[in-house]
Amino acid sequence: MPQNTRDIKRRIKSVKNTAQITKAMEMVAVSKLRKVQTAVQQAKPYIAKMEEMLADLAPSARFVKHPLLENRPVKKTGYLVITSDRGLAGPYNSQLLRKLHNELRHVDPSKYVIYVIGRKGRDFLKRNNYALANEIIGLEDTPRYATVAPLAAEIVESYAKQEFDELYFVYNEFVNMVTQRPLIKKVIPLSRDGGEGQKTSRPNYLFEPDEEAVMTNLLPKYAESLLYQAVLDAKAGEHAARMNAMSNANDAAIEMIDDLTLALNRARQAAITTQIVEVVSGAQALQ
Repeated sequence: MPQNTRDIKRRIKSVKNTAQITKAMEMVAVSKLRKVQTAVQQAKPYIAKMEEMLADLAPSARFVKHPLLENRPVKKTGYLVITSDRGLAGPYNSQLLRKLHNELRHVDPSKYVIYVIGRKGRDFLKRNNYALANEIIGLEDTPRYATVAPLAAEIVESYAKQEFDELYFVYNEFVNMVTQRPLIKKVIPLSRDGGEGQKTSRPNYLFEPDEEAVMTNLLPKYAESLLYQAVLDAKAGEHAARMNAMSNANDAAIEMIDDLTLALNRARQAAITTQIVEVVSGAQALQ
């Protein structure tokens, strides 16, 4: 630690400036997290209604043959990897990408296909020689459905064309403000009952032209909505992780300022003591 008082003062000023930046970034992350949480709450009723309709359709359309419902022999697996575009989010990206790398490092590259959202994931996968089928970078802080819809439609279409036989989402699940859990979750093929398929007291619907036609058109929309929901969940986790990282950085900066202030006081005291000793020594020399 520097002992020169001028150096210590310069260091304290630098750390204070850094603390102001990290505090501002923490507040920005909190604001962005609230917006994403609002978007998540707004999307939930839509997903819930689609699952309810699928559950109602399931008994009548149980013999419908649709690619998204097929449990095919798995020759090739699809992965959608969702990361952030920016860093300063603690282990948010690293723990997820490490989990994916451990999953795939012993698998023949011809046995899987990867789609990625986020610059951090894109750069990591390219750096480790993973081939990418498609990518989205520069995603908004509060993602819009229109931004991810083209990729979602492409993934659903590729599955329908049997370019791969199952699809996994790889993302950080937002558990709470301090916990984001890296997750590899199987999504396609879809369940015929729409998610959990829980039966509740609901009205009887009349479907036009018929149940099979409605289910055939509903399933791709449902799959795309699940993708959008995962993107929102991952983005909420990103903002929460960045908020926690900046909060920890701010706490560390405050602790460092305290240590430097103590060092400054000691340096001042040492300088004063040295001056007193010199004055006393000079007086004694004159006697």
